Amino acid sequence: MRIGELGQAAGVDVETIRFYEKSGLLPAPARSQNGYRTYGSMHLECLAFIRHCRALDIPLNEVQRLLEFIEQPNADCGDIDQLIDTQLAKVRARLKSLKALEKQLSSLRGRCGANHIASECGILHELVAAAHKEACVCHGHFEPRTLAT
Repeated sequence: MRIGELGQAAGVDVETIRFYEKSGLLPAPARSQNGYRTYGSMHLECLAFIRHCRALDIPLNEVQRLLEFIEQPNADCGDIDQLIDTQLAKVRARLKSLKALEKQLSSLRGRCGANHIASECGILHELVAAAHKEACVCHGHFEPRTLAT
């Protein structure tokens, strides 16, 4: 199949396929007599693998490592376990950060409960206070930062 057909079958843009080829994630395709790239089922499978890893937010350099393990079926999978453990720790840290952000936004939202004019908006008052390095409901008191000398 040609690159457009591969992209459509895999649900990936043509430019993404070219990027993966240049990055070494996707094996180089064969060339037909007229010079067109010719892709096979192996390329489609590899693209599906990469897409699944990316859906799990695994960085491309780690996807490359996982692809290398596929080529070495007898290798110890401890590094694979560690890679996923590291990714899981990153996701948990992001979740913690997002929960804190949710709490801050909820606190901010609680400052304005009814429709009124902007000059009376509690949310805007809080955001302006924060811009002036004053205490705000979502962040508490700002400590002035100084540059280390």
